[in-house]
Amino acid sequence: MKILIIQQKMIGDVLTSSILFEALNVEFPEAQLDYLINEHTSPVIKHHPFINNVIYYTKKEAKSKKALFRFAQRIKKEKYDIVIDVYSKFSSNVISYISSANIRISKYKWYSAFIYTHTFADATTPKTPAGLAIENRLQLLKPILNYKPKNQTPKIYLTPEELKHSKAFLLNHGLDLLKPIYMISVLGSSQKKTYPFNYMAELLDALVIATQGQILFNYIPNQEEDAKAIYNTCKPETQKHIKFDVFGKTLREFIAITKHCTALIGNEGGAVNMAKAIDVPTFTIFSPWITKAAWNMFEDGKTHVSIHLNDVKPELYTNTSKKYLKANYKSLYKAFTPNLIVDQLKLFLEEN
Repeated sequence: MKILIIQQKMIGDVLTSSILFEALNVEFPEAQLDYLINEHTSPVIKHHPFINNVIYYTKKEAKSKKALFRFAQRIKKEKYDIVIDVYSKFSSNVISYISSANIRISKYKWYSAFIYTHTFADATTPKTPAGLAIENRLQLLKPILNYKPKNQTPKIYLTPEELKHSKAFLLNHGLDLLKPIYMISVLGSSQKKTYPFNYMAELLDALVIATQGQILFNYIPNQEEDAKAIYNTCKPETQKHIKFDVFGKTLREFIAITKHCTALIGNEGGAVNMAKAIDVPTFTIFSPWITKAAWNMFEDGKTHVSIHLNDVKPELYTNTSKKYLKANYKSLYKAFTPNLIVDQLKLFLEEN
């Protein structure tokens, strides 16, 4: 049997959907399990024991319908028995339809439902601590599994060599592994998902006062200017605790470095999901327009904690639509002042 899972989206999505492979392996231990993803997201599934082959959807296919159709024909030649399309995008609709797989499963969208043999509407209220991101994915397996899979945390598989190298890297840069180290997700994937710079600086000031910990920033080279702006807004005493130039140059290096940290703190996004996947505690600040229930996976109020403006100022969410919230993210972020977060952050720090 050959099964293809399609997940063309961001790193956090690709990581989260990887839970499907472990569940499929239990039911079909001899099956070939392949994963079709955007090429830049592969580091989070490297060394995954239940993924047999990774197929890359590239910029070439994304930019050209002709290239997309050629790509879909290549997939058809693989003769997959089952195709699971997690998000049901136009490109994955094309690939799923042309695949001619006997079983084609996806989320329900009225305009593409005819392509699939089974579709499922996303739930809007979580039933378990796993959260909607996990629950909505696992329901896609209902047509083909004879058992109900347990909710699982996505896992990232680091090698001993990666951990050894990252430990040496931190020691060589003067970090003390016997003292607290905090990885800070200082920037979101966009401005709409980034806690205001001056507010983040205030939280970092509070973090240093509470812990005297060592602080690392998670950013990529083209975000250096913004990361530096946050650093410059921190108090001088806080700046002494920030190792600004200590960061992973690749995604795998970032993950391995984070494994040595006491916790990851900051904006909701892929970095939070990666930290959870390597069993590092997380404190997450959600953007005011993002639905918290969709991505607050496996929160227990201690090891994994998140905060949303709706938690502390629910009156701002009366009779509002997601479209309104997204359009007014700046004013909503302005209302999400650090004093609304600090007490919960301190409780998290005490627990971890």
